[in-house]
Amino acid sequence: METVIAYLPAIFASTGITLMLFITAALIGATGGLAIAVAHTAHPLLRIPARLIVSVIQGTPTLLQLFVVHYGLAILGLRLPPLISAVVALAIFASGFLGEIWRGAMEAVPRTQWDASRSLGFGRLHAMVLLVGPQALWIALPATVGFLVSLLKTTSLASIIGIVDLTKTGTMVANLSFEPMLVYGIVAAIYFALCWPLSLLSRRLERLQHGAR
Repeated sequence: METVIAYLPAIFASTGITLMLFITAALIGATGGLAIAVAHTAHPLLRIPARLIVSVIQGTPTLLQLFVVHYGLAILGLRLPPLISAVVALAIFASGFLGEIWRGAMEAVPRTQWDASRSLGFGRLHAMVLLVGPQALWIALPATVGFLVSLLKTTSLASIIGIVDLTKTGTMVANLSFEPMLVYGIVAAIYFALCWPLSLLSRRLERLQHGAR
């Protein structure tokens, strides 16, 4: 127990690495997801590549995507640092799922809202930003927050390519302290503490939406 306590600062420091991976991948993935969602709904010619991108991302394991970015690109001569590889792979993962969530939210907005925007003289861009976009955002919020919980947990895959995140540090401390149950229990508790508020927020948003109907 005393040995594990001595390693707690390292465990908490690695939690910061996990949060950094999560936040960076979420922001970049949100940008990519928005582009996919808009492309899917903007023009029929853009719909096919948008669907193909989402299908590939959702149809392949995230671990495989991480290997392709880190090791596959290295074979082609582009060697990325492990941290950059992890951010890129996680952002790709996030963009595929967020793009599909937001595409569904945009299509869930009644068509009459588009008709109303045209009657008011709005162009498609203005209608999306001022009228349809806010409604789609409200529809997508619970699923978006719920996905962020999955993304936060998926950051643990980064440990496989050498990122000293929370999972990797937990494994190292477990090997050094010979108390794996205690160490992994602490790691699990930290992940739970990070994910639980997001899960509560997702459920709260769902209840608010149902109450507003």
